[in-house]
Amino acid sequence: LQDEETRKDYDYMLDHPEEYYRHYYHYYSRRLAPKVDVRIVILVTVCAISVFQFFSWWSSYNEAINYLATVPKYRIQAAEIARQQGLLNRTKEKGKNRRSKEEIREEEEEIIKDIIKNKIDIKGGYQKPKIHDILLFQILLAPFYLCKYVAWYCWWIYCFTIKGQEYGVEEKLYIIRRYMKMSQSQFDSLEDHQKETFLERQLWIRENYEVYKREQEEELKKKMAMDPRWKRYRRWMKNEGPGRLTFIDD
Repeated sequence: LQDEETRKDYDYMLDHPEEYYRHYYHYYSRRLAPKVDVRIVILVTVCAISVFQFFSWWSSYNEAINYLATVPKYRIQAAEIARQQGLLNRTKEKGKNRRSKEEIREEEEEIIKDIIKNKIDIKGGYQKPKIHDILLFQILLAPFYLCKYVAWYCWWIYCFTIKGQEYGVEEKLYIIRRYMKMSQSQFDSLEDHQKETFLERQLWIRENYEVYKREQEEELKKKMAMDPRWKRYRRWMKNEGPGRLTFIDD
């Protein structure tokens, strides 16, 4: 009876002795209830999610490296850089230290992958994982990010709204990305020539972006109209339609 809740249950039992099963329920529910701090449960859950997140990103990154190692364009460039650095020449050994062709091939493959990792900046969802991007560090750094965003937003208002300065390249690309409703990683994964096209067409101006958006929608409609798969789908929707039942005699 040292607990306040159990004292309440005890007093209720004295006042209502006829509720036999109710008293048993309250007794065992409190006796068998797990007494674990909710904060510990939340911390363990966040840590587990963070670990899974980190290793999942590493897996995606390694898949991207393995794929780029099979692309002739990147493989030839990496092999040329390795030869210039004298890395591939080390595999040619004689005498007792001579290795099999399979071992030499595996080492060459690892050298090429290392060159690709160091020379190619992979962006988007397959970029190299960073420890501060996982959930645990994002929660810990949330106050810092909030203060940073507030300071940046005040700077933006002061420079471009109050003082009326012209946008720089980074600011123009930021406005374009916001118009397109893309995340930073999605926008970074675009090719450089696409971003140059955005700047040439001055898409940071709302009217120009609306024209560009309509052009893209019209182009997409044309592609869909010429795509034989969409033609079959539209024909099926017209003749059959979803959820339509037909009774055909065999």
